Amino acid sequence: MTNANIKRVKSSDIEFKDRLVSIQRVTKVTKGGRTFSFSAIVVVGNEKGVVGYGLGKAKEVTSAIAKGIDDAKKNLIKVPILKGTLPHEQIGKYSGAMVFIKPAAPGTGVIAGGAMRAVLESVGVTDVLAKSKGSSNPHSVVKATINALIQLRDPHTIAQLRGIELSKVFNG
Repeated sequence: MTNANIKRVKSSDIEFKDRLVSIQRVTKVTKGGRTFSFSAIVVVGNEKGVVGYGLGKAKEVTSAIAKGIDDAKKNLIKVPILKGTLPHEQIGKYSGAMVFIKPAAPGTGVIAGGAMRAVLESVGVTDVLAKSKGSSNPHSVVKATINALIQLRDPHTIAQLRGIELSKVFNG
């Protein structure tokens, strides 16, 4: 996958909702004792096809979350959504985590766990079936889910690329 396919978005005039995926207390042991710090993974999205994730690290929880939100707003992508679900099935991988996302019928809801649920709800998907395999580390699962969403292609784009009508993309 090349970086040319990634649809980057500027965060200037969009209203975002942020979701805290996970927060970790990290302990550094030195000669003088233990030093605690926190790392937070945050997902931001406008629930209309734009999503981003960020990692924040600080001595206090609130500072770590704020840094995570700022980082997430710098890493936004645009995702194609059709009638509240995805255009097609997709597999995303990152490190030891693998995720499988599949479009679902209206009324199904978001069938996904933990970190995947936060990403999919932030992007605005209302009906989706998802499965996470391999590592359950929130860092890896979030990045694998974002990777799968980046690979999704819009039917209108495919029709233009192939030089055919939109109805033929779905039929054959």
